[in-house]
Amino acid sequence: MVIGVAAAGGMALTALVMVLTPGPNMIYLVSRSISQGRRAGYVSLAGTFVGFLIYMTMANLGLAVVFLAVPWLYIAFKAVGALYIGYLAWQALRPGGRGLFEPRELPADSNWRLFRMGLVTNLLNPKAAILYLALIPQFIDPALGHTVLQGFALGSIQITVSIVVNGLIITAAGSIAGFVRTRPKWASWQRRVTGTLLGAVAVLIAREVPDRARI
Repeated sequence: MVIGVAAAGGMALTALVMVLTPGPNMIYLVSRSISQGRRAGYVSLAGTFVGFLIYMTMANLGLAVVFLAVPWLYIAFKAVGALYIGYLAWQALRPGGRGLFEPRELPADSNWRLFRMGLVTNLLNPKAAILYLALIPQFIDPALGHTVLQGFALGSIQITVSIVVNGLIITAAGSIAGFVRTRPKWASWQRRVTGTLLGAVAVLIAREVPDRARI
């Protein structure tokens, strides 16, 4: 057995918490699904899927080594990610801000652009980087051997959870948007919760930047 049951369960739970925390991927997928339909959301999700595959492969084949050799790259990546998520939090919390499921006008894009933007959004998503560089290694047991295979197995669990949950969110996005449209108080509450969660993620990431800089 490549990984233990406890490691698989822990990875699945971690992946579930991560995917349910609003971030760049969810915001992009939901906005596309509401403005251009579910099909656009699924095409964008395909790009997100490929982004996860790239991260998983690079992380298991040595991306962590690069960040260890040039630590300021990792520090800079996390700092930029914290600023970006903080910006998303402000967009949700500021007066007149929009919630995750509030309809907005976006130009219709081709399938290729939808796929490409899903890919790029995921590759620039600091949550994905942290997941593969910091969290997944915590579930690898060197005593079992085959650490690379363990990394791929754990990454596959994360990808499966993320794709399934995001797929369900895309499917329900239109219905949720309709619900929000007719209930402004609920929309305001949802916007505050989303902004607060994004702000919390930004703070947690930002707190680690000075520690990493002193290493």
